[in-house]
Amino acid sequence: MKPPYDITPRILKLITSISEKLGEVNASYLSKQSPQLRKQNRIRTIHSSLQIEGNTLTEQQITALIENKRIIGPEKDVLEVLNAIRVYEKLSQFKYSSEQNFLHAHFELMSGLMDDPGKYRTQGVGIVKGSQVEHIAPPFENVPYQMKNLFEYLKDTDELVLIKSCVFHYEMEFIHPFLDGNGRMGRLWQSLILMTEYPVFEFLPFETLISQTQDEYYQSLSLSDKAGKSTFFIEYMLEVIEKSLENILNYNSRIFRDIDRLDYFLNLGKKEFTRKDYMNTFKNLSSATASRDLKKGLELQLFQSFGSLNMTRYVIT
Repeated sequence: MKPPYDITPRILKLITSISEKLGEVNASYLSKQSPQLRKQNRIRTIHSSLQIEGNTLTEQQITALIENKRIIGPEKDVLEVLNAIRVYEKLSQFKYSSEQNFLHAHFELMSGLMDDPGKYRTQGVGIVKGSQVEHIAPPFENVPYQMKNLFEYLKDTDELVLIKSCVFHYEMEFIHPFLDGNGRMGRLWQSLILMTEYPVFEFLPFETLISQTQDEYYQSLSLSDKAGKSTFFIEYMLEVIEKSLENILNYNSRIFRDIDRLDYFLNLGKKEFTRKDYMNTFKNLSSATASRDLKKGLELQLFQSFGSLNMTRYVIT
């Protein structure tokens, strides 16, 4: 059965915006993303996802652990990070529609941190925030059946991957299938679902933005619980994804050399363009830098110019 949600104007607008940004973050960006930048993004992902759960280690300490160096820190926090490093390194080997893979990932993520990792809970649980009970999870007897249905939903090829990833994240949090590790598994599996369709999500640390907006994260879960459908959570997560893509586009615009930007822009397949078109692709670029880039392109005879000042048009040769 398909989990309930509404497609709102806000959701449609966000999907359109995300699709446009994904069009810019293509292989040209990924191939130019240095191994060091990929490593930094992976560190930020692990740090942010575990920080939400109360882990106290810094990005510098996580970097040291990735480099097999010894650090001083709480034993539980160190083990959480070591487990997360191992799981994220093999994330691309998991199949997101496989419940067996899902349980295996939980086993590796939570080994040494709880009894029976990789197994669904066999007791009732509730989520308490302060003195308030925020959520009573479904009876444990229902968990295997509900999770099986959720993985059947993941196999629906007609469902948009962007929507599917958000719905799974919310529904899994609602079911709360494990005694511990539900939050980090929800974020991990959403990353996996997204990166299967869009490789950039393997190195896009949207968990950082979740960490920075935890109140909104939990509020969207609560509102969706009360509404009986995941609409509010979908809107929240799509906003996080859009902002993460915007950040990486802005970052890449800063670190690209002029020739990198020109090479990327020409690979978009445009035959004719203006300076405004060029700046719309690199939104963090100043008009002066854009003009210098285009002058460099003319010197390299990558295109010709016609007209003058604001009326100038460029035609690719």
